[in-house]
Amino acid sequence: MTENTIGQIKNEYQAAGLHMLPDFIRKYESDTRAGVQKLIAAAHKQLGWLEAERERIYQMGEYERQYAQHGFVCGIDEAGRGPLAGPVVAGAVILPKDSEILYLNDSKQLSAKKREELYEVIINQAAAYGIGIVSCRRIDEINILQATYEAMREAINNLGVIPDILLNDAVTIPGVKIRQVPIIKGDAKSVSIAAASILAKVTRDRMMEQFDQKYPEYGFAANKGYGSKAHIEAVKRLGPCEIHRKTFITHFVSGSSPNDRGQ
Repeated sequence: MTENTIGQIKNEYQAAGLHMLPDFIRKYESDTRAGVQKLIAAAHKQLGWLEAERERIYQMGEYERQYAQHGFVCGIDEAGRGPLAGPVVAGAVILPKDSEILYLNDSKQLSAKKREELYEVIINQAAAYGIGIVSCRRIDEINILQATYEAMREAINNLGVIPDILLNDAVTIPGVKIRQVPIIKGDAKSVSIAAASILAKVTRDRMMEQFDQKYPEYGFAANKGYGSKAHIEAVKRLGPCEIHRKTFITHFVSGSSPNDRGQ
C-alpha cells in the first residue's frame, strides 16, 4: 500500500472534525516523518483545547445542576439597555439537563459570527426558549429599567412552558411569582443565562440591521443604536428618527418635534 504524502495527511487533518481527531492520531502517530508529527502535535493541542472548553462549560453548569431537582431551570438576560435607539430585548432559555453546548459565554465576549452560530445551536437544542421585545416608545413611557423587566416577563411568557426556577443576570424581576435567583455577571457564570444573552443579542442586532436599511444615515448596522461619535453627530445633524429613545438623547438634542424623521 502506497504511503500517503504529508500533503494528503494534512488535508485529512484539516477535514477532520474534533470528534475524528483521536482516530487521526491513532492512524498516524507511528509515522516518524517530521511533517506528520507536527500534525499529530497540532491534533493533540486541539483536543487539549476541547477538554478545557468542556471543563469550562461544566463549571458554568453549576447553577443548573444545583437547581435541577426543582424542575425546569430557565436563564434570563437582556440586550440593549444602554443604546440611544432601538428596542430592549430579553431572552429566556431552558436547556436540556444533559446539554453540552460549547463556547457559551457572555454574548459581549463572543464575535458576531460565533453568536450567530450559537444562536442556531441554542434554538435547535433548547428544551424551550422565548424572546421579549419592548419598543423605544415604551422605554420612553416607563423608563429603561421597567421596560427591561417587561421584556423579561414577555420572554418568560413566550417560553410555552412554566419554568420552576429563574436564573437572572443580576436582577430580580417584579411581578413574577416564579422563584428567582439573581446572579451577578450571570451571563459568564451560567450556561442558561449565557444562552439567553446570546438569543437576546442576536435578535436585537438583526433588528438593528433591518432598521439600518430604512435609516442608513445613522449607521445602525454598525453601532446597533449605541452612542458612537458618528451616531451622535448624525442625530445632531438630522434629528432623531422613529426608533430613537427620546429620553436618552435630551442632553444633545433639544426636545423633539412632530417632524422627527419617520414620525
